[in-house]
Amino acid sequence: MPFRKVKTERISSSIIRQIESLILRGILRPGERLPSERDLAERMGVSRPSLREAIAELEARDLLVTRPGAGIYVAEVLGSAFSKPLIELFATHDEALFDYLSFRRDLEGLAAERAARLGSDTDLRLIDTIYGKMEATSNRRDARTEARLDAEFHLSIIEASHNVIMLHMMRSMFEMLRSGVFYNRQVIFQQRNTRSSLLAQHRAINDALQARDHVAARRAVEEHLDFVESAMRKQKKIEQDEMIARLRIEHEAGR
Repeated sequence: MPFRKVKTERISSSIIRQIESLILRGILRPGERLPSERDLAERMGVSRPSLREAIAELEARDLLVTRPGAGIYVAEVLGSAFSKPLIELFATHDEALFDYLSFRRDLEGLAAERAARLGSDTDLRLIDTIYGKMEATSNRRDARTEARLDAEFHLSIIEASHNVIMLHMMRSMFEMLRSGVFYNRQVIFQQRNTRSSLLAQHRAINDALQARDHVAARRAVEEHLDFVESAMRKQKKIEQDEMIARLRIEHEAGR
């Protein structure tokens, strides 16, 4: 008969599974500091020796890292999706920028469709809350804050799609965007007449999600990223024209 003796699971194994699940689902994020050992043991209702055993195993698997005098952190694992040489190659070729936007258009459109169908009421409330912050910030003309909220809005949609592979892939993509590998989001918000257009596009995405209209949600995301691509092509043209103008003035000054 296909039966085996039931083995009692170690407490440390249960701790490991819980922390792994929080990392996998994107609740614990790369670089995030865990509570102190005492606090964490109390929250989980386990002994500190069992907790230490679990943390040691998670550190051995490069999911957690202890920083002396600072505490225990979720490892910075996002960058592992792309090698450093490939990231540097992305940063030096415009072709990668527009392929990146095309990739985002396809994947985020799918994420929005899934979020409208599968997201919980709490997921949608979070998206709506972030959009509310975007509206409140729009009149301040604070490009840095607008760019941060823009990223949070898009990531909250991906989280609401409830696909952990998509979540970690897109977080990796957004991390490269945050660090300026592809383009500076603040440039988009500083372009004339784009601020109101971007807010209207995010409103359309949010409205479709709150209505759970998966077709409209996907279409709104695709139209938004088409606009971003157009804005980036315009910015590249501006930069190229400026470079040519500088060459002309330098040449004129040297005559």
